[in-house]
Amino acid sequence: MLWSDPRDEPPQEMRATLAMLGRLSWLLPIVVVILLLLVSVR
Repeated sequence: MLWSDPRDEPPQEMRATLAMLGRLSWLLPIVVVILLLLVSVR
């Protein structure tokens, strides 16, 4: 980290990763529930 970097601004890769994690955090439980429903129907 350089001292010239703005403190409150995370790098672009970090922001993209956090956005993807945020989407996965609600997408993953939905996928798990759907899979459980499909397995239980069989």
